[in-house]
Amino acid sequence: MPEPATRDAGPARAAGSPSWQSRFGSPPRRPILLGLAASLMMLVGGFGAGGVLVRDPLLTDSALGFWRYGHGQELATALVYGGVVLMAWAWIRLGRDVLAERVGGRAVLTTALVWTAPLLLSPPLFTRDVFSYLAQGRLPLVGLDPYAVGPGAMPGIFSENVHYFWQDTPAPYGPLFILLAKSVVGLVGDNIIVGVVLMRLALLPGLALLIWALPELTRRLGGRVPVALWIAVANPMMVINMIGGGHNDLLAVGLLAAGSLVALRGGHIGGIALVTAAMAVKASAGVALPFLVLVWAAHMTGSRPVRIAKAGAAGIGVFAVVFAACSLAAGVGLGWLPALSAPSMIVNWMSIPTAVGQIGHGLVWLFVDVPQQPFILVARAVGVLVLVVLACRQWWGARDGGPDAIRRAGIVLVAVSVLSPATLPWYLSWGMALLAMTAWTPRGLQYVVFASLMLIIVYHPNGEDALYNWPYLIACALLAALAAVSLVRPDPLRLRARRGGRPTRGPRVEPGPRVEQRTG
Repeated sequence: MPEPATRDAGPARAAGSPSWQSRFGSPPRRPILLGLAASLMMLVGGFGAGGVLVRDPLLTDSALGFWRYGHGQELATALVYGGVVLMAWAWIRLGRDVLAERVGGRAVLTTALVWTAPLLLSPPLFTRDVFSYLAQGRLPLVGLDPYAVGPGAMPGIFSENVHYFWQDTPAPYGPLFILLAKSVVGLVGDNIIVGVVLMRLALLPGLALLIWALPELTRRLGGRVPVALWIAVANPMMVINMIGGGHNDLLAVGLLAAGSLVALRGGHIGGIALVTAAMAVKASAGVALPFLVLVWAAHMTGSRPVRIAKAGAAGIGVFAVVFAACSLAAGVGLGWLPALSAPSMIVNWMSIPTAVGQIGHGLVWLFVDVPQQPFILVARAVGVLVLVVLACRQWWGARDGGPDAIRRAGIVLVAVSVLSPATLPWYLSWGMALLAMTAWTPRGLQYVVFASLMLIIVYHPNGEDALYNWPYLIACALLAALAAVSLVRPDPLRLRARRGGRPTRGPRVEPGPRVEQRTG
């Protein structure tokens, strides 16, 4: 991603000695420092308010133990939330620079990586899922099948830190992730603190793959590289939830983006193999496979039905070989398929069908006292039907293959995340790993800002949900809406004007879709 020159480069340098700016761009100073301060605040606050251990060997019996209880924990919580607000502000300022074309791709990437670095060492933020990952990796090491029993079958430090909701739930993840979790736990033994950090590091190849694929994938899908990086990599959802939370979705989306690019380059076997590997981490990634079949079919000869049949048969063969290899390496079978129903135990309004069922029940309950479950089951069944119809329409619309097939795969992945029986905030990353590379209008980016910030705060820093704390959610929604407006209208509350200062100049934006050709 070559960076456009923004200042005098100074004396010529010797060949082979690229300048700091040519390597890392020219990151805007205020956003990078604000975001770094935000990450450090969340790092410190996370040791008291994040997903801390039930019995922390470092803090529980030390002079710093107050940080986990009472007023100390309240201060830690305030520090985490202050970090979220500061990170959001840094992201908005960076977004203005991106829209005004004052920064290029390398600067956005450098800024995002600086923000990310401190959270590699933090306790889990806004989730406790990483403890489930470690426990599921421990189960096969003690002779138990992670697809047959939950962490509660194995008493000890790993299971005691798993959220009570998942204690008896078998692993809903694919064999490649079980292999990864086994490897991490095999290396760290009973040191769960090192296990959390090492699990994050083990998932970082997903971020690396996403960054590798993003520039060329963006050019093929018609977007701008700085915008795509701002959405997919610098997004607080990525920094706080995916990195700070340590979610395995990070590895899945990286493999998904890389596989899509490899397929568009003509490496159809490699592309399907990579997306199959993504599915072997998180089953939802498999939604993209039929679209990669269409990309492959477009390069074959014969009538369309013949080409699709040939590509489909070849794709199934690649899928079978790769998935079997992952299963053999992990030493597991197909028991994870029944476990895929586990997330459906979650009942919250983030799933659109579940929300419809809850609203329908609420309206009827005003007149008749009836149970809620039938309403939710019917709404979820309708949601699945709508999802199937939408997916089929998108797949058929992508029958000519090419980049449009990848874009439509992203649409279906987003639909899967919100129309499935259960939705969690990080599920939206599946589709955005592809849609971030498409062309965006300023209004569309404002929606991204609002949704991203709300998705962070619907769970508390310790991993407990805040989905039905309506005063809290309304206050957060107003702040997220203000942030969305301020992306294109600096000082939307006209605070400077009230103080008699100069109005802040906003970024130059276009009224509609625009495709940027340069890559910086």
